[in-house]
Amino acid sequence: MRLHQLKLEFNAEQDRLILHVLTDDGAEILLWLTRRCVKLLWTALVKMLQASPNVQLQGATPEARNALVGMQHEKALQGADFSKPYQEARERPLGVDPILVGKIQTGRDANGNNVLTLLPLKGQGVNIALDETLLHSFCKLLQNAVTRAEWDIKLDLPQSPLAAPPVEGARTLN
Repeated sequence: MRLHQLKLEFNAEQDRLILHVLTDDGAEILLWLTRRCVKLLWTALVKMLQASPNVQLQGATPEARNALVGMQHEKALQGADFSKPYQEARERPLGVDPILVGKIQTGRDANGNNVLTLLPLKGQGVNIALDETLLHSFCKLLQNAVTRAEWDIKLDLPQSPLAAPPVEGARTLN
């Protein structure tokens, strides 16, 4: 089974995000993400972004690495397709009810892709292999879902302190 699509939605009644993970053979896993889980997940995702071989250039300063993360993010999102409608699942092997994520693990597979493991406190979870484009796309999906949820959680990517903040209002020199 390979990852086919991801979808994140806010469920106001539960005050949680629901992550839909669809595989290429039509199997879907549903996962609940709480606010606490999202904060932990974001930290793990940022570490994965920063650990990218393209970011870990020898001799690069932390500021340069942060700038590289931002550039890689923009490049990856340009190649992502967010317009394709989510396909319906043919089966739900872990059940029709979402699994409440209680543990998050990260690693790499034999091909060097990031692997995100989302697990309940007890029972079976899911391993999601994320290449660079999928990793950045998932970050964007998570940022958008948290904004829609109005949780007042900042999910910012690392930025170079060299990037000047936008100037507010006009300034006049005499």
